[in-house]
Amino acid sequence: MLVILNIYAELNELEDIVEKLRNMREVVDLYEVTGDYDIVAVIEVNSVEEFRKVVIRKLMEIKGVRGTNSFVVLHTHKRDGRLIEE
Repeated sequence: MLVILNIYAELNELEDIVEKLRNMREVVDLYEVTGDYDIVAVIEVNSVEEFRKVVIRKLMEIKGVRGTNSFVVLHTHKRDGRLIEE
């Protein structure tokens, strides 16, 4: 399953947070963004329980992470510029 994870970060810790996220095997895409959030990570896991463990045991342990907002991907219609056939 894919989860789009928006992350609020302490700006003075941003570089360290990004480096730690870059090294997490569950993070398949990682973006520094403008707007309400500071970082957007796409997380790939096998289950909701595995995602829960990633958030509790890995993500929230990173110094400077103030909070998250997550979206579970229900269906992919287009990826990498290509339509996904059903």
